[in-house]
Formats: sequence, structure tokens, C-alpha cells
Amino acid sequence: MNCMICQAQLNTSPYCPKCGCNVTAQKKAVALSNLYYNQGLEKAQIRDLSGAITCLKRSLKMNKCNIQARNLLGLVYFETGEVVAALSEWVISKNIMPDGNVASDYINKLQSNANRLDTINTSIKKYNQCLAYCRTGNLDMAKMQLKKVLTSNPKLIKGYHLLSLIYIKEGAYEKARKQLKIAAKIDKTNTTTLRFLREVDDQTGRMTSLEPRFKAKEKNRQEKDGRVIYNSGNDTIIQPPEYRERTVTNTLINLIIGLLVGASALWFLIVPAKTQKINNEANKKIVEYSDKVATQAAEIDRMQQEIDASSQSVNTANEQIAQANTKSESYDNLIKAWQAYNGGNYQNAANALESVDASLLSVDAKSMYDKIMSEIGETVKAAYKSAGITAYENQDYATAIENLLKAQEIGDPDYDSMFYLAQSYQKSGDNENAIVWYQKIIDAFPGTSYASDAKDYMTAIGGTPAGTSAGQDGGGDGSQAPADEGQPQEDTGDQPDEGQEDGGGEDSMDPGTGDENQDDNNGDDNSGDEGDGQGSWEDTEEE
Repeated sequence: MNCMICQAQLNTSPYCPKCGCNVTAQKKAVALSNLYYNQGLEKAQIRDLSGAITCLKRSLKMNKCNIQARNLLGLVYFETGEVVAALSEWVISKNIMPDGNVASDYINKLQSNANRLDTINTSIKKYNQCLAYCRTGNLDMAKMQLKKVLTSNPKLIKGYHLLSLIYIKEGAYEKARKQLKIAAKIDKTNTTTLRFLREVDDQTGRMTSLEPRFKAKEKNRQEKDGRVIYNSGNDTIIQPPEYRERTVTNTLINLIIGLLVGASALWFLIVPAKTQKINNEANKKIVEYSDKVATQAAEIDRMQQEIDASSQSVNTANEQIAQANTKSESYDNLIKAWQAYNGGNYQNAANALESVDASLLSVDAKSMYDKIMSEIGETVKAAYKSAGITAYENQDYATAIENLLKAQEIGDPDYDSMFYLAQSYQKSGDNENAIVWYQKIIDAFPGTSYASDAKDYMTAIGGTPAGTSAGQDGGGDGSQAPADEGQPQEDTGDQPDEGQEDGGGEDSMDPGTGDENQDDNNGDDNSGDEGDGQGSWEDTEEE
């Protein structure tokens, strides 16, 4: 035995002679492993395979490097028909001790017979198919397949268990008893075998004897005057002398005649009838199974169609419910907005209108919505605009884009919303939409510093200004669009996304930042009417 730490050879001392480690527990574990191995060997010798498997597993639990226990466990598995488990144990044993290991001989012997290995693999696959047949209720197919499995792999105890279980379910208890007795010859103490036998005994009222029907007779032949004397148990049996023909020729002739008569009777009487019966039964089974398969296939198709139709109906109903809920919510908010509007509370009316989807309203409701919107549209627009600018300042560009787009959809577009929308797209990485909105600023405010700065931003992100006048290049002179020129054009549509960081310093177009284009202290303001607020720096500062 070697130390598990330094691999040094151990002696009778409880400590390792090399590293000084206490190896008492290791020695006890090895001793227990050997004890369980000896118990497993004794049980295997009397064909108590289940008990042997339990003892050998305990032995390997104590010492996984116990090669003899692992090899014996593989042999026991092989004896019970578990070839895959046996190969697994032998492969592990070979990896632990590659040289001088009998497991290598076991593996080579099994792999050298390819036909035998293929037969075992096929039997395992068929056994799994039998389990599937039993789960689906095809007991006849399972029985036929199991008989083939047990013919090719007669040591597969699980096959006998499954076949006997089918017989028990069908009430054929004697057939089940027969299969269980065969399994008991392979493994005498298998708990599943004994449990099934107890069930058969309870149903039939007769105990099953696992001993041979006729015990071997203990014979002591003593010929006295032609008599044969032998002992059977505690009894002495004396057979009288028998008359035997002394001529060998007569015996041979009688034997040949009997064989000829038996072969003739078998050929002319039994074989044709047996063959015809087998063929008729096979044809009936084929027709029966074909009808069953066709019926099941049609039933499956019908049920699948019903499932698809039900799923489609559920999806349609869910969509209608969601649309109805949205429509109901829009009407509720419209009523709240109308009540607030009639009460003179325009701010509450504006808040309620934000949740109204005008596309879902009827003609009368749409007229009411348009009337309220015509009165308080600027309030709603200002709310969206303020929310968008706040989100922009908090670097929440997706929310800024959403609110600024809503602000653009209400009334006439204004410069502040357009500029912050373009900046939001740019800083969120969507340069394509940023270029679109810079171009809208250029088109809406031609010849102004707004257009000139928008052109600079567009050029910085790779855009090319189009359709601008000569006066656009003169930006930065501090002039703003007059009232008739600064009125933004109609919105052409936009796509919200995300953008990049803009340039800082003097090129920044953020309103309210103290840019040289702002004319707060100039008495000659060219931005149009004081109440307009579109494209003016004063509106931005108020917001």
C-alpha cells in the first residue's frame, strides 16, 4: 500500500515513513474495501448478483482504485445482461492500471466478436423500444419485441421483469411465473423478481418454488441378479431387472423406422398446418396494427388542427382585448380632458390628452379631441418639449427623442424641438436621422445662423447639406430669421434612434447657453411676434 500523499510504501506504522502523515484512516478504508470485495465475491459465487453488486459498490466507495472489485463488478453486470455498465467499469479499471490488468482481456474479447457486440446493442435498443410501447399501451408489440430481445440476450434480467409485468397486467400469471423463475436462476436474490413473484402468488393462491422440480437422485447402483438399487433422499429404491434385446441390429432398425415415421408425420401433417396458422396470425396482426397506426395518425392530425385553431382564436381574442383596452383608455382620458377643459384646468386637460390615441377615436370623439387640442395644443406641445429637453440634459436620449417627436407632431414645428431632436439622435449614435433633422433646420431657417450651425453639425458627422441658399454660409453674424422666414416647414417624418457627442464651445447650438446669436439684451429683436415663441431664444430660456 502506498501513501496517498507522497506515494511512498507504507509499513505497519500508523504514519508514513516519508512524509509523516497519519495514514490510519487510509488503511481502514482499504481494509473495508477489501472486506466488501470478499463479501461481494462470496455472493457472486452463489449467484446472489444483486447482493454482490451492492457489496462491490461499497468496496469501490471506500477505495476507488480497488482493481479487483471493479473488474468483478463489471463481470457481475455482464452476467445480468448490463453490458454497457460492465464495459464502463472495465474501461475505468484499465485507465487506473493500464499494465497487467485483466480488464483489457475482457474488453478485447468482447470487442473482437463484433457480431455479438452488435447483437447486444440491438437488444438494448429493442428493450428501450419495448418500454416506449408499454408507455403508449401497445402491449402486443412490446411482448413480441421482448421475446426477440431475450432470445438474443438471454441474461437481460430487466427484459424478464418487463415481460412478466405485461403478463401480470393481462392476467397470464402462469406465464409471468415462468419468466420470473428464469430470472431467478440468473440472480437468486433480485428484489424485483421476488416482489413480482409475491404478486403472482397472491393472485393465484399458490406459492412458487424456486427449487428444481426433480432433485438429482443419489444413486448407488448395485447390480444383483439384474436389479438396480439406488438411494433417493432417505428412501432406497430397488428396480426389478429389465428385459433388453441383445441384438444391436434390431435396435438400429427400430430406431431408423421410428425416425422415418416421425419425420413423415411431421412433414405431412404438422408442418403445413403450423406454417399456415403462423402466416394467418401474422397477417391478422399486420392488418390490425396497420389500422391502429392509421387511426392514431388521423386522430393526431385532427387534434393538431384543433390545437392550431384554438391557438389562433386565443391570439385573435387577446389582440381584440388589448385593442379594446387601449381604445377604452383613450376614451376615458378624452373624457377627463374634456371635463378638465370645461373646468378651465388646461394643464390637467393637457396631461390627459397625452394618453389619448386619436387613431382609435370615432368621428364625434375625434372632433372633440381636435377642439380641445386646438385650444390647449400649445400646452401639450410645451409639456412634451420640456420633458424632451429635460431628458436630453439627463442624457436619456431615447426618452428625449420620444417626447420631442410628439412635440413636433402637435402644431407647427419649432427650432428648439428640432435642434434638441437632432442633437439627441447625434449623441445616441444615429447620425442618419441626425442629418435628416439638421437638414430640416436648414430648410426651415434658410440664411440664418441656425441654418449655418446646422450645416456645420451636419458636415461634422459626414452629411452633405442640400437645397440651401447662398445666405446660409453667412452664419455666425448674430442674425436670426425674421418672423415670415423663421416659420418652420411641415414635418416630413422622422425615425427615433440614438446618437453621438456633439462639438462643444462656440459651435454649440444649445438654446440658453449664452451663444453670440442670442439677442436677449437687444431691443431690435428680429424673431417675429413676441407671443410666437417658435425658433426664439426667449422661449428656450423660459423652458
